[in-house]
Amino acid sequence: MAEALTQYKLIVLYMLERVDFPLTNTQISNFILEKEYTTYFTLQQAINELISAELVRCESTHNNTHYHITAAGRETLSFFPDKISAAIKEDVISYFEAHHMELREEIHLLADFYRATDQSYIARCQIKESEIPLIDLSIKARNREQAEAICQNWKQQSEEVYGYLMDLLLH
Repeated sequence: MAEALTQYKLIVLYMLERVDFPLTNTQISNFILEKEYTTYFTLQQAINELISAELVRCESTHNNTHYHITAAGRETLSFFPDKISAAIKEDVISYFEAHHMELREEIHLLADFYRATDQSYIARCQIKESEIPLIDLSIKARNREQAEAICQNWKQQSEEVYGYLMDLLLH
C-alpha cells in the first residue's frame, strides 16, 4: 500500500507542476476518480501527507481548497522521473488539454463568504488574472442564504458585473 500511496502523491505533484495556477481538491479528485486510479479517501490521505511534508501548500475557502506545489514538491518530483508511467503522464496531459480553460476559469473566479462580527455575512467575490486581482468585491448580506446566493450568482454573472463596473467607472 505504501508504494501505491507514493504513486498517488507523485501523480498529484505532477498535476500541480504541469499548470501555472492552483488546482482545487475537486479538480484533482475528478481526474483521479475518473481514471479510477484510487478511491477518494486514499487520494485525500495522499494529499494530506503531501501537505504535512510541505510538498504542497493549500488555501481553503468556504467552497473548496486550492493546492499549489512548493519548491520542495518540485524538487521531490524531480527525484522520481520514472516513478510515473508514460501512460499516466499522457492521461494528465490529455486531461489538461481537454479541460484547460475550464480549470483555469474555475480558479480565477472566486466567491466565498464568512460571518461578520455583527452576525451578518460578507460575500467576497473576486476575478484574478495570474494571481493578481482584477476585482475584489466584498458585499454585506443579511443572512447566510443571501451570501450563498451572491456567491453562486457571481459565478454566472461575474463578467457582466465586471464589465458594467468598468464602464461606469471609466466613463
